[in-house]
Amino acid sequence: MTYLPERLIAGYRNFINGRYASESDRYRSLAREGQAPQTMVIACCDSRSAPETIFDAGPGELFVLRNVANLVPPYEPDGEFHSTSAALEFAVQSLKVSNIVVMGHGRCGGIKAALDPSSEPLSPGDFIGKWMSLVAPAADAVAGNRLMTTTERQTALERISIRYSIANLRTFPCVKILEAKGRLTLSGAWFDISTGELWVMDPATGDFHRPELD
Repeated sequence: MTYLPERLIAGYRNFINGRYASESDRYRSLAREGQAPQTMVIACCDSRSAPETIFDAGPGELFVLRNVANLVPPYEPDGEFHSTSAALEFAVQSLKVSNIVVMGHGRCGGIKAALDPSSEPLSPGDFIGKWMSLVAPAADAVAGNRLMTTTERQTALERISIRYSIANLRTFPCVKILEAKGRLTLSGAWFDISTGELWVMDPATGDFHRPELD
């Protein structure tokens, strides 16, 4: 009798007989010594854009935070529950990562919802609607641009939201201080699910470019 979906059990079977078997020393070392990733990736929880897969990362290489639309809220030490801020605090202050990458992706459902505020909430709590209000000003501006197609507006806001999140990262004192000292870098990236292309943000201009792979 199993208490998990059979697909997960089958996947675990492949993992334990394949990747874990070939990397068991690495896993034992991580268990014994703890994790020490150099990079934190803030990504969307969309099932099609897993950072570990896209960056071909091994165990212990990436500290990954995933939420709807890969958003970072501004620093608000108000006593409420802040899971994204808590993960960021742990990565920067405890793990002492040296890189933070905000990675968005194409066809993001959260961004689509932000561009269509007339859509009905999925529940009385409207948690997604409230979460996506973090980019409401940009969403309103982009949605009102009728010179762009629906797809262009979607891509534009996906990339603008990455810049928003990076700006919000800098409202956290620990991030701002460490970046100023050169001990922490902030980067943005956007992944196209359809083509597999990765676009990287130029920190000086905010434009996105495909990196040279050759």
